Amino acid sequence: MKKTLLLFLATSLALAGCAGANDESKASTDSTTVVEGGTYNNVYSTDIATLDYIFSSRQTNSIHYTNFVDGLLENDSLGNLIPALAEDWEVSEDGLTYTYKLREGAKWVTNSGTEYAEVTAHDFVTGLKHAADINSETLYIVADSVAGLADYASGKTTDFSTVGVKAIDDYTVEYTLNTPESYWNSKTTYGILYPVNEEFLNSQGENFGSVSPDSILYNGAFILTNNTAKSVIEYEKNEMYWDSDNVHLDDVKYTYNDGSDPDGLFASFQEGNLSLARVYPNSAGYAEVQETYPEGVTFSQTDGTTYNMSFNLNRESYNATSKTTDEEKSSTKAAILNRDFRLAIQFAFDRASYNAQSVGEETSSEALRNTLVPPTFVAIDGEDYGDTVETELQALDAETWADIDLADGHDEYFDKDKAAEHLEKAKEALAAENVSFPIHLDIPIMETSEISVNSAKSLKNSIESTLGTDNVVVDIQLLNDDAYLAATYQATTGTASDFDISTASGWGPDYQDPSTYLNIYNSRTGDMLTTLGLDGSDLVEGEDVTADAKEAVNLDEYDALLDEASKILDEDERYTAYAKAEAWLLNNALQVPVYAGGGLPRVTTVVPFSAPYSWSGIAADKLKYIQLQEDVVTTDQYQEALDKWNDERNQDK
Repeated sequence: MKKTLLLFLATSLALAGCAGANDESKASTDSTTVVEGGTYNNVYSTDIATLDYIFSSRQTNSIHYTNFVDGLLENDSLGNLIPALAEDWEVSEDGLTYTYKLREGAKWVTNSGTEYAEVTAHDFVTGLKHAADINSETLYIVADSVAGLADYASGKTTDFSTVGVKAIDDYTVEYTLNTPESYWNSKTTYGILYPVNEEFLNSQGENFGSVSPDSILYNGAFILTNNTAKSVIEYEKNEMYWDSDNVHLDDVKYTYNDGSDPDGLFASFQEGNLSLARVYPNSAGYAEVQETYPEGVTFSQTDGTTYNMSFNLNRESYNATSKTTDEEKSSTKAAILNRDFRLAIQFAFDRASYNAQSVGEETSSEALRNTLVPPTFVAIDGEDYGDTVETELQALDAETWADIDLADGHDEYFDKDKAAEHLEKAKEALAAENVSFPIHLDIPIMETSEISVNSAKSLKNSIESTLGTDNVVVDIQLLNDDAYLAATYQATTGTASDFDISTASGWGPDYQDPSTYLNIYNSRTGDMLTTLGLDGSDLVEGEDVTADAKEAVNLDEYDALLDEASKILDEDERYTAYAKAEAWLLNNALQVPVYAGGGLPRVTTVVPFSAPYSWSGIAADKLKYIQLQEDVVTTDQYQEALDKWNDERNQDK
């Protein structure tokens, strides 16, 4: 999912959708009437930055382009990998060669729906070459996997024919790997392995994948027809799509929403403009929701995305700050580089109260997550991955992590006594560095998002009331959306990251292996290093100006653990090694897991579990398969569908 890098907005507007049927046909089911056709409307809060699906790592882009372009495989509603452009595939006995047979007749079309060319194996070769040539944000997913790709990307060779991707014929594409990867097929659902038509790519030049609908070709379920910044994003069904029978929508419309009026979503739903509206139990309008739909508020499933709070270990930008002196800046930087100070903040952060601002007190703990990698993401010798992380944490610091329980659904960290203990240790160490208290921590917040502002106030209150304002002050920096995104989610360098602590971002997995999460903080190439105020040493030209900060927190120890784990092929041993790396990360508190994606209250007319499902990749964001119904989904209908879905998934295991 890189879903990759996910924008964290407390309003979670990406979950709000709608439908207005236009001349639709209707099918009766046992409990409701399903609408065939019609328009699915949704809201969005961040403009599309690029349509180059080979390049972008941000979910605010991929949530759209995954609907425009298909790859080799996709996910069904149970999470199974199923054929998309590849009808079938074979894996060699040594696990190094994957051969995919493409379906014949899949078409590329322009944004006007005009046929351009047939999709062929050569397009997958072009796609990967394009990724290396432009230094894709997502190249890391496959750079060390595909034979020869790293050498080509680094310039050691200029001959792309040495790279392990070949068009055997027009309908057969073959990938050769460096080492076996049992999770390789899950990578094919991500944009980095999508096809690109070479003729069209060359004709577009640098314009390929801009924000204009005519800058890409389409082979997916929908075509982008309108992309107007801070206004509207519209799709229409691709009539030449190879699997059109599984596309149940005629059109899609996303309308810009800045989060300033949370109750406005339900009002739009009431007016028939939304089919899925996020609701807010703490808002003034929630009583109307309960009165109108007493059995109609359901909760979205939690997913593989982990949202967190991160510390800026090397802050250089101070455009959004309450600090007035260099002494305040240097004291804050020194404090953040101290492990005990970071742990004090972690143990003082009441994450349940923070989440309650969005979902209400009653369900405030249900989506809380205590690890970066979800504790059930993989199994080790039949036990949850999280169990091994617990053991490894206790081995690192038995006192701090005694009786730790890393399961989802509760706040394992909020502990005033531990917060006080670690603060005292930090103050003792920092006194030798002439650090002045209180430490001021800037946290940027989007000023138009009421829920985000309230959540930040909760964070401020819990930290200050636990540690005392004579020790720590949290300064909320209210920014417009462009300034907020530039300082946080869209910052492309550590220097551009303008905060001391931030809850702006989260991470979802690209593929089904713990490395997809843990590599994001690899000091050489990590994709989320900017959220720590750092840069990847292999990605910068010249001197790594963040090297001292990395050394101060011993990030090389983390690198060594990742390197060791990456070499292991046996799954149980490999996952155990990654659990050790995660234990190091949690023990050093460079980031604090907050909660999982999903777990949010809504009213909806989207048929439960009609959408694709997956922990990883971006196929779960496809609107293919989704169906709408006339009536609001009730709690009984949802629970019945959930039970059936769980039964079917268990049968597939």
